[in-house]
Amino acid sequence: MGYKVNKVLRNILSGTDNALDLRNIKYLPRWAVYLIDLSLVAISTLFTVLLIIDLTPNYYTVLSFYDKAFIVIAVHIFYFYIFKTYAGIIRYSSNIDALKLLLATMSSFFTLLVINYITFFVIGKKIFLVGGLFINLCISFSLLFLFRLGVKQIYEYFKLVSRDEDILNAVILGADENAISIAGALDIEIPRRFKIVGFLTNEKHNKSIRLLDKPVINYSSEIHKAVQSVNAEAVILSENNFTAEEKFNFVKDCLENDIKVFNAPIVSTWGEDTQPIANKVKSLQIEDLLEREPIRLNPENKIEQLTGKTILVTGGAGSIGSEIVRQVAQYNPKKLIILDQAETPLHTLSLEVNAKFPELDCKFIICDVGNLKRLELMFQNQNIDVVYHAAAYKHVPLMEENPHEAVFVNIQGTKNLADLSLKYKASHFVMVSTDKAVNPSNVMGASKRAAEMYVQSLYHSKIKEDPNTTKFITTRFGNVLGSNGSVVPLFKKQIEKGGPVTITHPDIIRYFMTIPEACQLVLEAGAMGKGGEIFIFDMGEPVKIMDLAIKMIKLAGYDPNKNIKVKITGLRPGEKLYEELLNDECKTLPTHHKKIMIGQEVVRDHELIKEKIEKIISSANSLKAEKMVKKLKILIPEFKSNNSLFESLDNKEEVISE
Repeated sequence: MGYKVNKVLRNILSGTDNALDLRNIKYLPRWAVYLIDLSLVAISTLFTVLLIIDLTPNYYTVLSFYDKAFIVIAVHIFYFYIFKTYAGIIRYSSNIDALKLLLATMSSFFTLLVINYITFFVIGKKIFLVGGLFINLCISFSLLFLFRLGVKQIYEYFKLVSRDEDILNAVILGADENAISIAGALDIEIPRRFKIVGFLTNEKHNKSIRLLDKPVINYSSEIHKAVQSVNAEAVILSENNFTAEEKFNFVKDCLENDIKVFNAPIVSTWGEDTQPIANKVKSLQIEDLLEREPIRLNPENKIEQLTGKTILVTGGAGSIGSEIVRQVAQYNPKKLIILDQAETPLHTLSLEVNAKFPELDCKFIICDVGNLKRLELMFQNQNIDVVYHAAAYKHVPLMEENPHEAVFVNIQGTKNLADLSLKYKASHFVMVSTDKAVNPSNVMGASKRAAEMYVQSLYHSKIKEDPNTTKFITTRFGNVLGSNGSVVPLFKKQIEKGGPVTITHPDIIRYFMTIPEACQLVLEAGAMGKGGEIFIFDMGEPVKIMDLAIKMIKLAGYDPNKNIKVKITGLRPGEKLYEELLNDECKTLPTHHKKIMIGQEVVRDHELIKEKIEKIISSANSLKAEKMVKKLKILIPEFKSNNSLFESLDNKEEVISE
């Protein structure tokens, strides 16, 4: 009978048959905790009075019971506010919360004691029995403490009876306060994803040390052995003081031994939202495994260039452009103009920017950079100081099939903006380029190289006439993790669908960086550039795409070629096995930042380049693809097509007539 009653109660309280589910109760708001604490103080005061009446017939009558209760509660209100005893989440109450309660109640006790003796010295009578105050201290602290302990135990109970939850045995990497807080929170979180079975540390210690009644295990270079020693299936990273190489090595060790890896945020950043703590613990992202230290640049040197200025960002709705917009907006520009031809992404960005920066003067313009008249009208009306040119077509296979579009946007669009920036005296023009412009093997890369050549030669031709001319600056970097068209979001989608993950060639390699890093480089280039430079980023070691795919599959919790297949599809038109940041003739110069270099490309005569580019644009307008690409190859002799319809042009010696 008792078992049946207990089972019914469990079903009622844990959600069976559409009944009440205590696991779904949200966190108590601060005001509710405050009122509950004050109610407990009132109850303890009542108990104290009842005890004193029962123990002694002699008690002070200077004030009535209600007056005394008012004073006691008022003092507690003050100290609860001072020590913020109501601010914590009850189910996560810790020793710190108990200490706050003790300090608040002790402070109340001593304050009431002071009031008591001040009254005695003034009128010769006391308000409270000292013993009564002490009894009230003990009772109130006990009730407040037991309330929090009771809530924790209730949630712990329903955590244990919860059903159908896939719980992973996990260890926390780290043994500091952040790790302990994460473990404590995850232990009582509902719905539960993790059962914390220990802590990992590389510090030597006594094997009997335990935290939260869980073992603290020392690990060496092979972290998986320590994890497996406590039958754990996952590791949660709680520390941020690892180098990129250290993190990569132990994550690699875990993945090779089928151990899942998760990231946990710093506890101080959790805030007061009601999202379950377990949901804040995310699967490790491939961005976290770059085999180099992230680049961090000093924001101070961008203030002079951006604050109070009118800034134009072309391609502003794209992955790179939108991040440039977010970073520029933080410098309080006078006006931020965001231009793109993609209507829906631009609208989405406008909602985001207006919400995050309501005081910022923003203008969103739908325009193709090939539309010279529309661009000129904008320059006439806006008095633009700085241009960040991120608008471009960048998908290699599509540009092989539509080469005239690469010319219209990447070459003609850049020429339009550069000419207008010069005409309307913008101080800086910063162009976003790509490593595919180096020894290009496709139309997209060649079009970006032609754009580089135009803006660089334009600056060198005008600086002789006017030392204060527009500073034309180019930034060149490799693939950007998470950007539109990057392999990372493609692989993620393929993994979510169950595969296969498609790779064009098993030996293909690429340089990678994150979107924020890429945009930091663009802003830094604009700030440090003197004009005519091509800034190149030290992107560390190149990444083998096959290895990238294998890591992403393992990070998602699958076995490569078992749960998720890896399929080789063959190189796409214009694609090559590796990219370069410099060609053979280019030399580099250092800058004030060890990760940023200046590539010294050969600067050609501007008038000659301009003439050739105009002929290329003319052929594009006629939609004569072969003739146009041939002229592009004449402009850029190192442009050799790879796996493309235009390979035959590299073997022809005849010159196509103009």
